[in-house]
Amino acid sequence: MSSPTPPFDALGGEPGVRTLVDRFYDLMDSAPEAADIRRLHAASLKRSREKLFEYLTGWTGGPPLYESKYGHPRLRQRHMPFAIGTRERDQWLWCMDRALAEHAMPDETREFLRVRLRQLADFMRNQPDEPVRGLPIAEG
Repeated sequence: MSSPTPPFDALGGEPGVRTLVDRFYDLMDSAPEAADIRRLHAASLKRSREKLFEYLTGWTGGPPLYESKYGHPRLRQRHMPFAIGTRERDQWLWCMDRALAEHAMPDETREFLRVRLRQLADFMRNQPDEPVRGLPIAEG
């Protein structure tokens, strides 16, 4: 019995991960739906592109490029200086979901990555949810 293809291979190796990351950041840089998350980044996305490429390469089962350069990712700690709430998480996921949808890969790999990336993005939140205003409170 053979083991399932690692996501890294299903994405097309390093060139595939690079394409996915570039599309993700192109969307973030241009889509009004990602305006809040874009503002959390530097004017140039070059460094962010490279770091996400390095991280996702290892995270999906390829060579541990990020860890070789920077050590343990400590993602939550590294993101603490940025206010990340539900809106920012959802905008990040909006960009990633579209990049995944456009990338050629098996459907089961796409769904696996969507689930895992949603968990990862949710873990990055460091702000409480904003209360919903204007809705009546149900009384029991």
